[in-house]
Amino acid sequence: MTRLLWIALLVCTTGVAQTTDDSKRASTNVPEAEYPRVHSDLRVTFQVKVPDAHKVQVRIWSDEKLYDMTRAEDGTWSVTIPPMVPGFHYYGLVIDGAEVNDPGSETFYGAGHLSSGIEIPEAGVDFYAIKDVPHGEIRQLRYYSEVTQSWRRAFVYTPPDYDINLKARYPVLLLLHGGGEDERGWVVQGRTDIIMDNLIAEKKTVPMIIVMDAMYAHKPGESAPPVTLPPGSPGTIHIAVPPTYSEVVTKDLIPTVDKRYRTLADRDHRAIAGLSMGAAYAMQVGLGNLDSFSYFGSFSGTVMRDLNVETSYGGVFKDGADFNKKCHLMFIAAGTAEQSRLEAARHAREELDKVGVKYVAFDSVGTAHEWLTWRRDLHEFAPLLFHESNH
Repeated sequence: MTRLLWIALLVCTTGVAQTTDDSKRASTNVPEAEYPRVHSDLRVTFQVKVPDAHKVQVRIWSDEKLYDMTRAEDGTWSVTIPPMVPGFHYYGLVIDGAEVNDPGSETFYGAGHLSSGIEIPEAGVDFYAIKDVPHGEIRQLRYYSEVTQSWRRAFVYTPPDYDINLKARYPVLLLLHGGGEDERGWVVQGRTDIIMDNLIAEKKTVPMIIVMDAMYAHKPGESAPPVTLPPGSPGTIHIAVPPTYSEVVTKDLIPTVDKRYRTLADRDHRAIAGLSMGAAYAMQVGLGNLDSFSYFGSFSGTVMRDLNVETSYGGVFKDGADFNKKCHLMFIAAGTAEQSRLEAARHAREELDKVGVKYVAFDSVGTAHEWLTWRRDLHEFAPLLFHESNH
C-alpha cells in the first residue's frame, strides 16, 4: 500500500481531520468545564447547551462584537471566534435577547455587575504567572469609616517576608480600580500579588504593602453622579463624589492601615495610583494631599486630557522645580490601542514639559482599555517606587 493511499484510508475510516485540535480549556473556566477553549493561534471556541433557545450569541465587550453560535442536534450551541488579543476580557452570552453569564466561566466584577471573563495567554510573557518564588498574601481589611458612617472593605497585599521579618516596616501603595469595578479588580483581574511576588523575587522592586480599596464613598444623604459604562455593558453605576473619597482616604483609610500594619507612615513612603476612573481619583486624592503622598501613577486616565499646569489641582504643577522637590515620581501611562487615553497621556506630558515637571512615560504597545495594559503599567510602575535616592 502506498503512503498516499494509507493516509487517505486513515482519514476516510476514522474521520480524523488533517489538523489536530490543540485547544486548551481557559484558565478562567470553572472546575471541570471544558469550554471556552483557547487555540494555539488564540482563536476561542465557546460552547453552551441551551436546547430550547432560538438564537444564542457571544458578546465580547472589548471588541463590541456579537458572534452567532450554531446549534447542534442535541441543543448544544458553539462558535469559534477569530484570535483574541492576549490578556483578560469580559464577555457574556446573549440567549434570545437576554444577556447572561457563561456557566462554564468564573465570574468577575466589572462594569457594575458580575460577568464572565476569559484569560488569553500571552506567548513568552510570564511576569503575571505564578512561579516557584516566595509568595506574599492578600488580606481582607474591614474598617469603619467615620466619614461615611459605614463599614468598608479593602484588600491588602503584604510581601513574602512580612510575617518573617517582624522588625521591618514597609512603604505603602494605594492602588485604585476603574469605573464599574471594585476592590476585587486589582486582586483578581489585575493579579497584583503575583506581579509583585515575581518582581520582589527578581529584586526589581522594593517590598511594599499595597492597599486596594473601593472608591465608592457617600456621606449619609449624599448622592453621586452616574458614570457611563463601556460599550456593550448594561446599565449605569454611581461613582463616589471625589471630595468624599478623599476624606475617607485621609481620615479613615490611612490611619487604619498605619495602625493595623507595620508601615513607614510618612509621605516619602506613600504612593497612590489607579486605572481609568481610578487614575482620576489617584490624581484628585494624591495631588490634593501632598502631605500624605509623594508618588503618583495615572494608568489610562482620561482626566489627563484636561490637565493645565497653571490651574489643575490647585496649581501644584505651576512651579515645576518646586514640584520636583516635593514629589518623587509622576508616572503617566496608556495603551497604544486606546486612542483617547493615549492622546490624554501625551497632552499631559506636553503640559508638564512646559514647566519642567519630571515624569516617567510608559506606553503599553498594542493594548487597549483592558487589564493587560494595567498589569503592564503596574509591572513598570512598582520598580520605580520608594528608592532612598528619591528622598
